[in-house]
Amino acid sequence: MKTTIQHNNKTIQVNLSKPIDISIPLSNTDENPIAWYILKPVIEPVHFGEWIGKVSSGMSSTNFNNISFNPHGHGTHTECLGHITREFYSINQTLKQFFFTAELVSVELEDQEMDFVITKESIEKALNGKKPEAIVIRTLPNDTSKLSRKYSHTDPPFLAEEAALFIRESGIKHLLIDLPSVDKEKDEGKLLAHKAFWNVTDVKNLNADARMDCTITEMIFVPDEVKDGSYLLNLQIASFENDASPSKPVLYAILNDEL
Repeated sequence: MKTTIQHNNKTIQVNLSKPIDISIPLSNTDENPIAWYILKPVIEPVHFGEWIGKVSSGMSSTNFNNISFNPHGHGTHTECLGHITREFYSINQTLKQFFFTAELVSVELEDQEMDFVITKESIEKALNGKKPEAIVIRTLPNDTSKLSRKYSHTDPPFLAEEAALFIRESGIKHLLIDLPSVDKEKDEGKLLAHKAFWNVTDVKNLNADARMDCTITEMIFVPDEVKDGSYLLNLQIASFENDASPSKPVLYAILNDEL
């Protein structure tokens, strides 16, 4: 089903019947990925005394579950600059558009004194002069263990401050990555890549040129069979008044060459 879309004065052709979901499902199983030293999500039926909100219990005509999770630590999530500021900012209030041109790039990690880092050079080479609205970063090597990895205390790879600055200066407004954070796990609270991308110089008193309408999406997974290149991104969030929301980024291959 080829569909023609007008986006930012450009004509884009996509096949809406072939979505590429790059989110990781959230479950209450041991297969759920975890970061930031927390336990797995909890999904369980409501209990009112002896009554259980579960059809198979024979007590309820509906399944009626409570869900307890952390968007940052339990799977694919999209965050706004409110993640690092003293003043409250909501992803639901700052993300107001949901379709973007995106470039999917695969990058090798560079070993820098026992840290594995995504460098500016690798991002610059992968983009090759392109300036999409969003960048989707797939780190190599890539395998399905990312769908269930336990990241706590493992010092995962991260994005160099210079790489985040280059992405910002390229005009890219939405950064998606298959890691639990763009920053180093234990960095003494510096959050260099977050700050560089959002152009936040003072988390206590937000500077006027901070990038309010830009987002970071972490813990995605892009299968190997999805080729690097240009896509239309549909960035879906739940309407949480919070700095971050679980999200469902979906890619659609662009069929024409106008971009």
